Amino acid sequence: MPKLPVVPGHQIVGTIDALGAGVRAFKIGRRVGVPWLYSTDGTCQFCRAGNENLCERARFTGYHADGGYAEYCVVDEKFAYPLPAAFSDEQAAPLLCAGVIGFRAYRMSGAQSGQRLGLYGFGASAHLVLQLARSQGCEVYVFTRGPGHRKLAEDMGAAWTGAAEDTPPHALDAGIIFAPAGSLVPQALRVLRKAGVLALAGITMSPIPAFDYGLLYHERVVRSVANSTREDCREFLRQAAEIPVRPRTQLYPLADANRALQDLKHSRLEAAGVLQVGS
Repeated sequence: MPKLPVVPGHQIVGTIDALGAGVRAFKIGRRVGVPWLYSTDGTCQFCRAGNENLCERARFTGYHADGGYAEYCVVDEKFAYPLPAAFSDEQAAPLLCAGVIGFRAYRMSGAQSGQRLGLYGFGASAHLVLQLARSQGCEVYVFTRGPGHRKLAEDMGAAWTGAAEDTPPHALDAGIIFAPAGSLVPQALRVLRKAGVLALAGITMSPIPAFDYGLLYHERVVRSVANSTREDCREFLRQAAEIPVRPRTQLYPLADANRALQDLKHSRLEAAGVLQVGS
């Protein structure tokens, strides 16, 4: 860890209690969100090229800077976002990382209206992307182990659900892997059409096993997705409010943070877990 001790938490919703000198974008009492991307240098080759998500000196909330498990945090006004009134605090929190990284992964997959999109894993990100993709005319196929998650995906409008080893009724035009399991890559390529794109949305992933080149041939593309930009966050919040996206959440008091993490680890969450800090 680059900072120890550190306060974790990287999807923060709160109201502004005090302003630093020179702040112009916000007023005290305004509700804002603070996502994973805490700051960038603005000067490296990636920032200058519009790829600040790859900034050489990026800092991340709850990793380089203290995060949202605290009652108070400090952030530069350029990296805080006004939140649409359509979302409660509990609903807004998952939009700030699970939502925005899902939004970027969806864009990087190249899925278009009328095409078939496969989602691997159906947790906090995927249930938001399903709503986004359906609103834009995609047919969504969900691959997940849990019967409860399959039922939820079907209730939310998935055209088909199954396990990663299953073969859907049609080849997919694009896919996104949210689960951190490298073994899913050849499974996803197996059902991807020629020239299809497979986006890997996780920060970490177990080793990808060796697979036959034929799975990748015919100009199929595998690409990773790293972090997100400020423009991603602004655009996703706007679209989420317009659609509107409806996050499914499960609220825990801060004292139950360890229970929430255990529920996540053991796939007991059928929604996005949200911690309530303070009253």
